[in-house]
Amino acid sequence: MKTFKQKLKTKGPKRILALDGGGIRGALTLGYLKHIEELLRKQHKNPELLLGDYFDLIGGTSTGSIIASALAIGMSVDEIKQKYFELGTKIFGKKYKWWRIFEIDDAFKAKYDHQALDSELKSVFGSLTLGDTDKLKTGLCIVAKRADTNSVWPLLNHPEGKYFDSEHGKNAKIPIWKAVRASAAAPTYFLPQSIDVGGEMGYAAFVDGGVSMANNPALQLLMVGTLSGFPFKWEMGDQNILLASFGTGMYQMKKLPKKIQKNHLLNWASEIPNMLMEDASWQNQKILQWLSNSPTAQQIDGEIGNLSKDLLGIGQKKRDPLLHYLRYNVMLDVDELNERFKPEKPYTKKQVDDLAAMDNAKNCQALYDLGFSAGAQEIKAKHFPTGFMVS
Repeated sequence: MKTFKQKLKTKGPKRILALDGGGIRGALTLGYLKHIEELLRKQHKNPELLLGDYFDLIGGTSTGSIIASALAIGMSVDEIKQKYFELGTKIFGKKYKWWRIFEIDDAFKAKYDHQALDSELKSVFGSLTLGDTDKLKTGLCIVAKRADTNSVWPLLNHPEGKYFDSEHGKNAKIPIWKAVRASAAAPTYFLPQSIDVGGEMGYAAFVDGGVSMANNPALQLLMVGTLSGFPFKWEMGDQNILLASFGTGMYQMKKLPKKIQKNHLLNWASEIPNMLMEDASWQNQKILQWLSNSPTAQQIDGEIGNLSKDLLGIGQKKRDPLLHYLRYNVMLDVDELNERFKPEKPYTKKQVDDLAAMDNAKNCQALYDLGFSAGAQEIKAKHFPTGFMVS
Protein backbone atom coordinates (compact mmCIF):
# COMPACT_ATOMS: atom_id res chain seq x y z
CA MET A 1 0.00 0.00 0.00
CA LYS A 2 0.96 3.67 -0.34
CA THR A 3 3.07 5.80 1.95
CA PHE A 4 1.88 9.22 3.06
CA LYS A 5 4.21 10.83 0.53
CA GLN A 6 2.45 8.86 -2.23
CA LYS A 7 -1.01 9.54 -0.81
CA LEU A 8 -0.42 13.28 -1.10
CA LYS A 9 -0.62 12.89 -4.88
CA THR A 10 -3.97 11.08 -4.91
CA LYS A 11 -7.38 12.69 -5.35
CA GLY A 12 -10.86 11.57 -4.34
CA PRO A 13 -12.74 11.17 -1.04
CA LYS A 14 -10.73 11.56 2.15
CA ARG A 15 -10.96 9.61 5.39
CA ILE A 16 -10.10 10.99 8.85
CA LEU A 17 -9.68 9.03 12.10
CA ALA A 18 -9.86 10.93 15.41
CA LEU A 19 -8.93 9.37 18.75
CA ASP A 20 -9.79 10.88 22.15
CA GLY A 21 -7.58 11.31 25.17
CA GLY A 22 -8.33 9.47 28.40
CA GLY A 23 -5.24 7.85 29.88
CA ILE A 24 -5.28 4.07 30.13
CA ARG A 25 -8.87 4.11 28.89
CA GLY A 26 -7.37 4.19 25.41
CA ALA A 27 -7.58 0.40 25.69
CA LEU A 28 -11.34 0.80 25.20
CA THR A 29 -10.66 2.63 21.91
CA LEU A 30 -8.53 -0.31 20.75
CA GLY A 31 -11.49 -2.66 21.30
CA TYR A 32 -13.52 -0.56 18.89
CA LEU A 33 -10.69 -0.27 16.37
CA LYS A 34 -10.33 -4.03 16.17
CA HIS A 35 -13.84 -4.16 14.66
CA ILE A 36 -13.06 -1.35 12.21
CA GLU A 37 -9.91 -3.11 11.04
CA GLU A 38 -11.77 -6.39 10.50
CA LEU A 39 -14.68 -4.66 8.73
CA LEU A 40 -12.40 -2.78 6.32
CA ARG A 41 -10.32 -5.87 5.56
CA LYS A 42 -13.50 -7.70 4.62
CA GLN A 43 -14.81 -4.76 2.58
CA HIS A 44 -11.56 -4.50 0.63
CA LYS A 45 -11.02 -8.28 0.42
CA ASN A 46 -7.56 -7.71 1.84
CA PRO A 47 -6.68 -9.53 5.10
CA GLU A 48 -3.51 -7.43 5.44
CA LEU A 49 -5.16 -4.00 5.19
CA LEU A 50 -4.14 -1.65 7.98
CA LEU A 51 -6.00 1.38 9.32
CA GLY A 52 -2.98 3.42 8.26
CA ASP A 53 -3.69 2.29 4.67
CA TYR A 54 -7.36 3.26 4.78
CA PHE A 55 -7.29 6.64 6.52
CA ASP A 56 -5.71 9.71 4.92
CA LEU A 57 -5.32 11.54 8.22
CA ILE A 58 -5.09 9.99 11.67
CA GLY A 59 -4.87 12.14 14.76
CA GLY A 60 -5.24 11.93 18.48
CA THR A 61 -4.85 13.66 21.79
CA SER A 62 -2.88 12.27 24.73
CA THR A 63 -3.38 8.49 24.80
CA GLY A 64 -5.13 8.90 21.44
CA SER A 65 -1.91 10.32 20.00
CA ILE A 66 -0.05 7.17 21.04
CA ILE A 67 -2.52 4.96 19.17
CA ALA A 68 -2.76 7.35 16.21
CA SER A 69 1.01 7.47 15.76
CA ALA A 70 1.32 3.69 16.04
CA LEU A 71 -1.31 3.29 13.32
CA ALA A 72 0.49 5.86 11.17
CA ILE A 73 3.75 3.92 11.25
CA GLY A 74 1.94 0.80 10.05
CA MET A 75 1.11 -1.20 13.16
CA SER A 76 -1.98 -3.42 13.28
CA VAL A 77 -4.50 -3.12 16.10
CA ASP A 78 -3.29 -6.40 17.63
CA GLU A 79 0.32 -5.16 17.61
CA ILE A 80 -0.70 -1.89 19.24
CA LYS A 81 -2.80 -3.71 21.82
CA GLN A 82 0.19 -5.78 22.93
CA LYS A 83 2.48 -2.76 23.15
CA TYR A 84 -0.19 -0.61 24.79
CA PHE A 85 -0.81 -3.10 27.58
CA GLU A 86 2.93 -3.34 28.24
CA LEU A 87 3.34 0.44 28.11
CA GLY A 88 0.43 1.04 30.48
CA THR A 89 1.83 -1.33 33.09
CA LYS A 90 5.24 0.32 32.98
CA ILE A 91 4.36 4.02 32.82
CA PHE A 92 1.59 3.85 35.42
CA GLY A 93 3.52 1.47 37.59
CA LYS A 94 6.34 3.74 38.74
CA LYS A 95 4.99 6.49 40.98
CA TYR A 96 7.14 8.96 42.82
CA LYS A 97 6.98 8.22 46.53
CA TRP A 98 5.40 11.08 48.44
CA TRP A 99 8.22 11.22 50.97
CA ARG A 100 10.75 11.75 48.17
CA ILE A 101 9.49 15.26 47.46
CA PHE A 102 12.33 16.41 49.70
CA GLU A 103 14.89 14.41 47.67
CA ILE A 104 13.66 14.71 44.07
CA ASP A 105 12.27 17.99 42.81
CA ASP A 106 10.20 16.23 40.11
CA ALA A 107 8.34 14.24 42.77
CA PHE A 108 6.76 17.47 43.94
CA LYS A 109 5.55 18.29 40.40
CA ALA A 110 4.17 15.03 39.01
CA LYS A 111 2.61 11.77 40.14
CA TYR A 112 4.51 9.45 37.79
CA ASP A 113 8.14 9.18 36.70
CA HIS A 114 8.18 10.27 33.04
CA GLN A 115 11.34 8.31 32.28
CA ALA A 116 9.36 5.08 31.90
CA LEU A 117 7.00 6.79 29.42
CA ASP A 118 9.93 8.28 27.48
CA SER A 119 11.66 4.92 27.26
CA GLU A 120 8.58 3.05 26.05
CA LEU A 121 7.74 5.67 23.41
CA LYS A 122 11.31 5.59 22.10
CA SER A 123 11.13 1.81 21.82
CA VAL A 124 8.00 2.04 19.65
CA PHE A 125 8.83 5.02 17.43
CA GLY A 126 12.63 4.93 17.43
CA SER A 127 14.23 7.80 15.49
CA LEU A 128 11.23 8.52 13.25
CA THR A 129 10.39 12.21 12.91
CA LEU A 130 7.35 14.11 11.64
CA GLY A 131 9.43 14.76 8.53
CA ASP A 132 9.61 11.08 7.55
CA THR A 133 6.72 11.28 5.06
CA ASP A 134 8.09 8.37 3.04
CA LYS A 135 8.13 6.10 6.10
CA LEU A 136 4.65 6.86 7.46
CA LYS A 137 1.52 5.41 5.92
CA THR A 138 -0.72 8.40 6.38
CA GLY A 139 -1.15 11.98 7.49
CA LEU A 140 -0.53 12.35 11.22
CA CYS A 141 -1.78 15.03 13.61
CA ILE A 142 -0.61 14.95 17.23
CA VAL A 143 -2.64 17.39 19.31
CA ALA A 144 -0.79 19.03 22.21
CA LYS A 145 -1.25 22.15 24.33
CA ARG A 146 1.54 24.69 24.40
CA ALA A 147 1.58 25.76 28.01
CA ASP A 148 3.82 28.82 27.62
CA THR A 149 1.40 30.45 25.15
CA ASN A 150 -1.81 28.68 26.22
CA SER A 151 -2.52 27.58 22.64
CA VAL A 152 -3.54 24.26 21.07
CA TRP A 153 -0.90 22.93 18.68
CA PRO A 154 -1.76 20.35 16.01
CA LEU A 155 1.67 18.94 15.17
CA LEU A 156 1.49 17.79 11.53
CA ASN A 157 3.62 15.72 9.19
CA HIS A 158 2.39 17.46 6.00
CA PRO A 159 5.40 18.87 4.08
CA GLU A 160 3.47 21.98 3.01
CA GLY A 161 2.50 22.97 6.54
CA LYS A 162 3.48 26.49 7.62
CA TYR A 163 5.53 25.19 10.53
CA PHE A 164 6.85 22.03 8.86
CA ASP A 165 10.21 23.28 7.61
CA SER A 166 10.48 27.05 7.20
CA GLU A 167 11.60 30.17 8.99
CA HIS A 168 8.41 29.86 11.05
CA GLY A 169 9.16 26.45 12.52
CA LYS A 170 10.87 23.09 12.08
CA ASN A 171 8.22 20.50 13.00
CA ALA A 172 9.78 18.13 10.47
CA LYS A 173 12.69 17.57 12.84
CA ILE A 174 10.56 16.73 15.88
CA PRO A 175 10.87 13.04 16.85
CA ILE A 176 7.46 11.39 16.87
CA TRP A 177 8.07 9.95 20.32
CA LYS A 178 8.69 13.44 21.67
CA ALA A 179 5.57 14.89 20.02
CA VAL A 180 3.50 12.07 21.51
CA ARG A 181 5.15 12.60 24.89
CA ALA A 182 4.14 16.28 24.68
CA SER A 183 0.53 15.40 23.88
CA ALA A 184 0.41 12.93 26.78
CA ALA A 185 2.02 15.19 29.41
CA ALA A 186 -1.08 15.34 31.60
CA PRO A 187 -0.63 17.94 34.36
CA THR A 188 -0.09 16.32 37.78
CA TYR A 189 0.53 12.94 36.08
CA PHE A 190 3.69 13.76 34.08
CA LEU A 191 6.08 16.68 33.75
CA PRO A 192 5.64 19.03 30.76
CA GLN A 193 7.67 18.28 27.64
CA SER A 194 10.04 20.88 26.14
CA ILE A 195 10.57 20.72 22.37
CA ASP A 196 12.73 22.79 20.03
CA VAL A 197 10.12 23.84 17.45
CA GLY A 198 12.61 25.89 15.43
CA GLY A 199 12.30 29.35 13.93
CA GLU A 200 12.10 32.37 16.19
CA MET A 201 10.11 30.39 18.79
CA GLY A 202 12.94 28.09 19.84
CA TYR A 203 11.96 25.86 22.73
CA ALA A 204 8.31 25.45 23.68
CA ALA A 205 6.78 23.81 26.75
CA PHE A 206 3.92 21.40 26.04
CA VAL A 207 1.34 19.70 28.24
CA ASP A 208 -1.43 17.21 27.52
CA GLY A 209 -3.70 18.27 24.66
CA GLY A 210 -6.57 17.04 26.81
CA VAL A 211 -6.53 20.24 28.86
CA SER A 212 -8.14 22.05 25.94
CA MET A 213 -11.24 21.85 23.75
CA ALA A 214 -9.45 19.12 21.79
CA ASN A 215 -9.39 16.19 24.21
CA ASN A 216 -11.91 14.92 21.68
CA PRO A 217 -9.91 16.02 18.61
CA ALA A 218 -12.55 15.29 15.95
CA LEU A 219 -13.50 18.90 15.20
CA GLN A 220 -9.84 19.96 15.32
CA LEU A 221 -8.95 17.27 12.76
CA LEU A 222 -11.82 18.32 10.49
CA MET A 223 -10.41 21.85 10.57
CA VAL A 224 -6.88 20.56 9.90
CA GLY A 225 -8.18 18.69 6.87
CA THR A 226 -10.29 21.47 5.36
CA LEU A 227 -9.37 25.01 6.53
CA SER A 228 -7.29 27.08 4.11
CA GLY A 229 -4.68 27.85 6.77
CA PHE A 230 -3.75 24.18 6.97
CA PRO A 231 -1.99 22.32 4.12
CA PHE A 232 -4.52 19.57 3.25
CA LYS A 233 -7.32 21.85 1.93
CA TRP A 234 -9.80 19.04 1.28
CA GLU A 235 -13.26 19.81 -0.10
CA MET A 236 -16.18 19.49 2.30
CA GLY A 237 -19.26 17.34 1.61
CA ASP A 238 -20.63 13.99 2.78
CA GLN A 239 -19.27 12.33 -0.37
CA ASN A 240 -15.86 13.89 0.16
CA ILE A 241 -15.05 13.63 3.89
CA LEU A 242 -15.52 10.66 6.22
CA LEU A 243 -14.69 11.43 9.85
CA ALA A 244 -14.66 8.51 12.31
CA SER A 245 -14.27 9.53 15.96
CA PHE A 246 -13.62 7.20 18.91
CA GLY A 247 -13.92 7.91 22.62
CA THR A 248 -12.36 6.37 25.71
CA GLY A 249 -15.60 6.12 27.67
CA MET A 250 -17.82 8.86 29.07
CA TYR A 251 -18.16 8.90 32.83
CA GLN A 252 -21.60 10.01 33.93
CA MET A 253 -21.49 11.94 37.18
CA LYS A 254 -24.52 11.43 39.41
CA LYS A 255 -24.58 13.43 42.60
CA LEU A 256 -27.37 14.85 44.69
CA PRO A 257 -27.51 18.67 44.81
CA LYS A 258 -27.05 18.52 48.59
CA LYS A 259 -23.71 16.71 48.16
CA ILE A 260 -22.53 19.28 45.64
CA GLN A 261 -23.26 22.02 48.14
CA LYS A 262 -20.86 20.33 50.56
CA ASN A 263 -17.92 20.25 48.11
CA HIS A 264 -14.74 21.87 49.40
CA LEU A 265 -11.75 23.26 47.53
CA LEU A 266 -10.03 19.90 47.06
CA ASN A 267 -13.25 18.34 45.72
CA TRP A 268 -13.57 21.04 43.08
CA ALA A 269 -9.88 20.93 42.22
CA SER A 270 -10.12 17.22 41.40
CA GLU A 271 -13.46 17.38 39.60
CA ILE A 272 -13.13 20.50 37.43
CA PRO A 273 -10.69 19.04 34.81
CA ASN A 274 -13.05 16.12 34.11
CA MET A 275 -16.04 18.46 33.98
CA LEU A 276 -14.33 20.64 31.39
CA MET A 277 -13.19 17.67 29.28
CA GLU A 278 -16.72 16.23 29.26
CA ASP A 279 -18.16 19.60 28.21
CA ALA A 280 -15.57 19.93 25.43
CA SER A 281 -16.34 16.45 24.12
CA TRP A 282 -20.10 17.06 24.04
CA GLN A 283 -19.52 20.39 22.29
CA ASN A 284 -17.56 18.57 19.60
CA GLN A 285 -20.35 16.03 19.31
CA LYS A 286 -23.02 18.71 19.06
CA ILE A 287 -21.28 20.70 16.32
CA LEU A 288 -20.36 17.67 14.20
CA GLN A 289 -23.89 16.26 14.36
CA TRP A 290 -25.14 19.72 13.36
CA LEU A 291 -22.95 19.51 10.23
CA SER A 292 -23.91 15.98 9.21
CA ASN A 293 -26.61 13.35 8.84
CA SER A 294 -24.68 11.02 11.09
CA PRO A 295 -25.86 7.38 11.23
CA THR A 296 -24.47 7.24 14.77
CA ALA A 297 -26.08 10.47 16.02
CA GLN A 298 -26.65 10.50 19.77
CA GLN A 299 -29.16 12.30 21.95
CA ILE A 300 -27.39 15.44 23.13
CA ASP A 301 -29.98 16.51 25.70
CA GLY A 302 -33.72 16.79 26.26
CA GLU A 303 -34.03 20.08 24.40
CA ILE A 304 -32.15 19.69 21.12
CA GLY A 305 -32.32 15.90 20.79
CA ASN A 306 -29.89 14.50 18.21
CA LEU A 307 -30.10 17.53 15.85
CA SER A 308 -31.59 15.43 13.04
CA LYS A 309 -33.81 18.38 12.04
CA ASP A 310 -31.12 21.02 12.33
CA LEU A 311 -28.66 20.30 9.53
CA LEU A 312 -26.24 23.16 8.97
CA GLY A 313 -25.05 22.27 5.49
CA ILE A 314 -24.38 23.56 2.00
CA GLY A 315 -26.33 23.83 -1.25
CA GLN A 316 -28.87 26.31 -2.59
CA LYS A 317 -31.98 24.13 -2.94
CA LYS A 318 -31.36 21.91 0.02
CA ARG A 319 -28.93 21.78 2.85
CA ASP A 320 -26.39 19.09 2.03
CA PRO A 321 -24.29 17.60 4.86
CA LEU A 322 -20.75 18.89 5.14
CA LEU A 323 -19.29 15.49 6.02
CA HIS A 324 -20.04 11.84 6.76
CA TYR A 325 -19.55 11.69 10.52
CA LEU A 326 -19.30 8.67 12.82
CA ARG A 327 -18.89 8.67 16.59
CA TYR A 328 -18.43 5.64 18.84
CA ASN A 329 -18.17 5.72 22.61
CA VAL A 330 -19.41 3.99 25.78
CA MET A 331 -21.16 5.57 28.74
CA LEU A 332 -19.47 4.33 31.90
CA ASP A 333 -22.62 4.07 33.99
CA VAL A 334 -23.71 1.08 36.08
CA ASP A 335 -27.32 0.96 34.92
CA GLU A 336 -26.50 1.53 31.27
CA LEU A 337 -23.69 -1.06 31.15
CA ASN A 338 -25.83 -3.72 32.82
CA GLU A 339 -28.83 -3.00 30.61
CA ARG A 340 -26.81 -2.84 27.43
CA PHE A 341 -24.44 -5.78 27.85
CA LYS A 342 -26.35 -7.96 30.32
CA PRO A 343 -23.21 -9.51 31.88
CA GLU A 344 -23.52 -12.75 33.85
CA LYS A 345 -22.15 -10.89 36.85
CA PRO A 346 -23.64 -7.36 36.88
CA TYR A 347 -21.34 -4.36 37.15
CA THR A 348 -21.17 -2.64 40.53
CA LYS A 349 -20.68 1.07 41.09
CA LYS A 350 -17.24 0.38 42.54
CA GLN A 351 -16.21 -1.52 39.39
CA VAL A 352 -17.43 1.24 37.09
CA ASP A 353 -15.71 3.93 39.16
CA ASP A 354 -12.54 1.87 38.90
CA LEU A 355 -12.90 1.53 35.10
CA ALA A 356 -13.27 5.31 34.84
CA ALA A 357 -9.83 5.86 36.39
CA MET A 358 -7.35 7.09 33.81
CA ASP A 359 -4.25 5.55 35.40
CA ASN A 360 -5.18 2.02 36.48
CA ALA A 361 -3.25 -0.24 34.10
CA LYS A 362 -4.87 -3.34 35.62
CA ASN A 363 -8.02 -2.36 33.73
CA CYS A 364 -6.51 -2.70 30.25
CA GLN A 365 -8.10 -6.03 29.37
CA ALA A 366 -11.47 -5.15 30.90
CA LEU A 367 -11.54 -1.84 29.01
CA TYR A 368 -10.52 -3.49 25.74
CA ASP A 369 -13.22 -6.13 26.17
CA LEU A 370 -15.79 -3.41 26.88
CA GLY A 371 -14.81 -1.50 23.74
CA PHE A 372 -14.88 -4.71 21.71
CA SER A 373 -18.36 -5.59 22.98
CA ALA A 374 -19.61 -2.08 22.27
CA GLY A 375 -18.11 -2.21 18.78
CA ALA A 376 -19.95 -5.46 18.04
CA GLN A 377 -23.21 -3.66 18.81
CA GLU A 378 -22.56 -0.28 17.24
CA ILE A 379 -20.33 -0.64 14.19
CA LYS A 380 -22.10 -1.46 10.92
CA ALA A 381 -20.68 -2.00 7.44
CA LYS A 382 -23.07 0.64 6.06
CA HIS A 383 -21.35 3.23 8.24
CA PHE A 384 -18.37 3.00 5.84
CA PRO A 385 -19.86 3.55 2.35
CA THR A 386 -18.14 1.94 -0.64
CA GLY A 387 -17.57 5.44 -2.04
CA PHE A 388 -14.83 5.80 0.58
CA MET A 389 -13.03 2.56 -0.27
CA VAL A 390 -9.32 2.75 -0.99
CA SER A 391 -8.76 2.46 -4.75
